[in-house]
Amino acid sequence: MVAEHTVKAFDEDITRLRGLIAQMGGLAEVSISDAMEALVEGREDLAREVIERDRKIDALEADVDRLAVRVLALRAPMADDLREVIAALKIAGVIERIGDYAKNIAKRVGHIAHRKKFEPLTLLPAMAEIASTMVHDVLTAYAARDGAATSEIVQRDAKVDAFYDSIFRNLVSHMVENPTTVSSAAQLLFVARNLERIGDHATNIAEQVHYAATGTYLPEREEVIPPA
Repeated sequence: MVAEHTVKAFDEDITRLRGLIAQMGGLAEVSISDAMEALVEGREDLAREVIERDRKIDALEADVDRLAVRVLALRAPMADDLREVIAALKIAGVIERIGDYAKNIAKRVGHIAHRKKFEPLTLLPAMAEIASTMVHDVLTAYAARDGAATSEIVQRDAKVDAFYDSIFRNLVSHMVENPTTVSSAAQLLFVARNLERIGDHATNIAEQVHYAATGTYLPEREEVIPPA
């Protein structure tokens, strides 16, 4: 009976951990979407909502930390169970950083001048869509403990990187041709960099999901060097 109770309690803790991760991920996804809408539309009210929401993501990460430490201390999990708890800890930290990147994008909203005439701004939503979809899909893989799905998600990061390279070149050219837009273009470069980092962090989550599910690591990705 004691053993059965212990197993049940552990399963409940793992379910709770997964629920907290799902909440964090859902908030982070909404924040990415809202931050981009705020940026494109110039909605500082929506940007403030993103900034405020980041506190909720941080609070949930703290909940994950406390619960994971309690599980490690009281349950002494091993093998698959230990990987599950460690993955939850690491994934929570990564999602918290994704929330920070969305918040950073929201903070740029009030610093873009003449946005309706600023053509480079139109390139960023497509990049954000790829990065946000990566986050969504990798969290779905985590919920399903689907290690097989992670390899394809990781490959998408190359598309995000390619977008970043293209936007970088576009914005630099725009600054040279339109010196008065340097300040706004620099803000958009910052946004593009944050989206690129979101893609990287989705990849980090994929690696944790794969290891937790299979006990093996994803193969190292070959670095793609963009053409000069």
